[in-house]
Amino acid sequence: MKIKVMVVDDSGLYRQLVKNVLRNITDVEVVGLACSGKEALEKIHEVQPDLLTLDVQMPDMNGLELLREIRKRRIPVKAIMLSSLTAHGAQVTTDALLAGAFDFIQKPSGPDPNANRLQLEALLAEKLNAFQQSKSTSLPVKKDTSAIAHLPKSSPEEPIAAPFTESSTPPQINAKSTRIDAVVIGTSTGGPIALRELIPKLPNTLGVPVLVVQHMPPKYTQSLASRIGEVSQIPVHEAVDGMKVEANHVYIAPGGSHMGLGRRLGDLIIRTSDDPPEHNCRPAVDFTFRAACRFYSGNLLGVILTGMGRDGTEGCRLIKQLGGSVLAQHPDGCIVYGMPKVVVEEQLADRVIPLEKMASWIVRLVEKGRA
Repeated sequence: MKIKVMVVDDSGLYRQLVKNVLRNITDVEVVGLACSGKEALEKIHEVQPDLLTLDVQMPDMNGLELLREIRKRRIPVKAIMLSSLTAHGAQVTTDALLAGAFDFIQKPSGPDPNANRLQLEALLAEKLNAFQQSKSTSLPVKKDTSAIAHLPKSSPEEPIAAPFTESSTPPQINAKSTRIDAVVIGTSTGGPIALRELIPKLPNTLGVPVLVVQHMPPKYTQSLASRIGEVSQIPVHEAVDGMKVEANHVYIAPGGSHMGLGRRLGDLIIRTSDDPPEHNCRPAVDFTFRAACRFYSGNLLGVILTGMGRDGTEGCRLIKQLGGSVLAQHPDGCIVYGMPKVVVEEQLADRVIPLEKMASWIVRLVEKGRA
């Protein structure tokens, strides 16, 4: 089934560009154009789009304001934000992601118009593919448990089914746990909302550092760290090269750079890297998970949240080989059940946890490791 898309942009030239690009993408139908948020709001009921490509900065009603109005009216339509590379554009885009936007694209702005067009087409095709995946994998738990059935059998005291119960209290962990000296989290599409759900539930007495990789370009991770930090008990930072890694702090990999680790005068510090992308991503989850394994060995808890692709799978494999533990987000609640699904299918997940209970499980496992 084709994805019905409405293009919303105050620039007539850019509206036409996006429309023409979308026509080249398989299984996409452009059902409408709008030059402002207000016009889009009026047309949505008429053309019934599945998805909007939504300019961030527009007069009268900008993209964020439109998104909030859509949410307020409970209109069943998603949005991909088209953002300019400015500090303001990054902040508004981050706010849009936290307000429910499906994903975003940074508008290509190079000197070659044809190269910009090709880049825009590739970016849109990738996001539309993720959107199509989200429609086909956002299923009830009972319809998406085939991979979960292949997890290693647990002891009678630790049933695999336990995390699926509706109890608000995590089940008791009776088996001996490896000490946890750090938590590493990887996520992509849908990650900002997932991180905002998870991180504010972590106490400032957690006792270990938390390293987070969210697939994002430069500028956006600073906004993300700021917004999540505003509602968190635990300090949240965009990681900077040379920054000391301390317990009870969250470090988000800087957009456009890999996040590694190093030593300086006995302290563990952040080391950023411009090494080639992995899985077409920089920062990459696997890069950070490998770095964490070098310094923490098996005393790690890996967490894979919503996202498209398989970044993080090999990092989780290494964590498991060294004796650490891995949690994967439950399919019910993932914007795109891709990254966690691969981890589960390859039998690397010790537990499959609903997002709303993930923080409780992290705290529980860290505390158990200290006992």
